[in-house]
Amino acid sequence: MNPFTEVNRRQFLGNVSTGLMGIGLQQLMAGNSLAATTGTHFPAKAKRVLQIFCPGAASHMDLWEHKPMLEKMHGQPLPGEENMVSFQGKNGPLMKSPWPFKPAGQSGKMISSMLPYMAQHVDDIAFFHGMHSKTNTHGPGCVFVNTGHATEGFPAAGAWISYGLGSMTDNLPTYVAIPDIRGEPPNGKANWSNGFLPAKHQAIVMAAHKPIRNLQAPDSVSAKEEKSTRDLLHFLNRNHASQRPAESELQARISSYELAARMQLSAPEVSDFNSEPKHVHQLYGTDSNNSLKSDYARNCILARRLLERGVRYVNLYCSSRASGVDGLLNWDAHKTLKADYERHCPIFDQPTAALLTDLKQRGMMEDTLILWTTEFGRMPTNQQGTVGRDHNPDGFTLWMMGAGVKGGTSYGATDEFGRRAEQNPTTIWEYYSTVLHLLGLDYEKLSWYHNGLDRRLTDVHGHVIRNVLA
Repeated sequence: MNPFTEVNRRQFLGNVSTGLMGIGLQQLMAGNSLAATTGTHFPAKAKRVLQIFCPGAASHMDLWEHKPMLEKMHGQPLPGEENMVSFQGKNGPLMKSPWPFKPAGQSGKMISSMLPYMAQHVDDIAFFHGMHSKTNTHGPGCVFVNTGHATEGFPAAGAWISYGLGSMTDNLPTYVAIPDIRGEPPNGKANWSNGFLPAKHQAIVMAAHKPIRNLQAPDSVSAKEEKSTRDLLHFLNRNHASQRPAESELQARISSYELAARMQLSAPEVSDFNSEPKHVHQLYGTDSNNSLKSDYARNCILARRLLERGVRYVNLYCSSRASGVDGLLNWDAHKTLKADYERHCPIFDQPTAALLTDLKQRGMMEDTLILWTTEFGRMPTNQQGTVGRDHNPDGFTLWMMGAGVKGGTSYGATDEFGRRAEQNPTTIWEYYSTVLHLLGLDYEKLSWYHNGLDRRLTDVHGHVIRNVLA
């Protein structure tokens, strides 16, 4: 018997009673997470995360890690690897950075002169200079840095933290990905996937250049009629879902529709950049004549507005997937590094630094963890026949700052040429072990049983890098 077509008064009242109990239970479980049921594993320093990702493998030795030997031996063969063949073929001689490095902050950290705005923050940053990866290909590399696994199908760090800590707001998503106006990163949505975790933990995609559609009800529908329709739909959805408790995709679809309804009020407000005063727009650079910079600046403002309104994890992308011309749309400078980075650095520098300044002056840096990531590094040599650099998974830089991080520190280093991680070699698993620790989560206990294994963000690896903890 279909309970909605063949039902008497007694059955109807019984169904209503059961449905209301289910609704109440679902509301109690709506914020359910590992932390909601067990608590964090230890006191947390951070409660939210901003992850800034520069796709294309941003060069460590041209941005963050000064290598005087490249300047001294510019034009000479790399000792011991004179005939080295890397991702796109044979390499030429050593190539110094096209721009000088300058000391910054009280720590005197040497940083590229192409990043004058970011140089203002070096005393708050902990650099991981000894990073290395297991892949030298962009798609798997991006997925590896975002999920801890080089193949698709695994949850992103933001999804793990959504599962581990749950939501801080009822009206906005727990996890948001903000793609660049130039497009999605290599391997696209796999970078913010829920993987095998329940579908509600995947990221919602928002961006300043992609307004949310269909937020307003038609003029022909009154507010009372819309509310009554929602209430009936809510009842029918919960009754349907209660009969299929194992269908996480169904639960996620219902939750996403309900979130969309609540976002009719919250989303227009969070993306209302006109409410920001003029000095904030000037700080970020939304008034720039460079449209790519101004668009990225608006995404930076959106990231701050999301974080301050309770979004737990925000992925902010600066550049996109590779194009037919190397280095045009992302940091993949195979052929013309100087021209490419003189295009990308101004887009990245002022808006990103402004976002960090803004979070700090609002007091949000005390409980916000900032991550800067890219998929791997570049070679210290030029790619043969070019003035660019090939892929280098053996050594690169990531950094973090904010809640619980000891600023003005550098952990690990590549060799004197920037070729390989030499001091305290570090993987993404140790990096995320440290991130989870700052969020009050034990990287060995944050797990999900899948295909016969207790899966983790850090796979079967990891340890906390305590040298960078405040």
